[in-house]
Amino acid sequence: MSIWKQYHSPEDINKYSVDTMVEHLGIKVTEVGDNFICATMPVDKRTIQPYGILHGGASVVLAETLGSIAGNMTCPEGFMCVGLEINANHIKKVTEGVVEGKASSIHIGRSTQIWDIRITKEESNICVSRLTLAVIEKKE
Repeated sequence: MSIWKQYHSPEDINKYSVDTMVEHLGIKVTEVGDNFICATMPVDKRTIQPYGILHGGASVVLAETLGSIAGNMTCPEGFMCVGLEINANHIKKVTEGVVEGKASSIHIGRSTQIWDIRITKEESNICVSRLTLAVIEKKE
């Protein structure tokens, strides 16, 4: 059974991301399942730090992007999610290729949500992140 109250296809989400940090870093939503969302991000000159490895901040952008999209898709009409807190544990370095992120819900409540985001490459954990969102009423 799907958790989404407002479903958006990967294509729609990617169109919405044009001219944002998401597009600038090359993040592409690839899949929306019944209870998860996935995206990829290249490890290239846009996302590495001076030592040539994936920048932890880029991993956090991918994590917050996935969790925020997922959170907003679970909100009822007239509500939206905004970030309260994010943490990230960087486990393994990556110097090239593409990483994949997958967001899954831990808690979807009326006023807060918690999302688990796993960033992997070839099934190895690269970064594990937890995002807490506040559910707020949309203002016109």
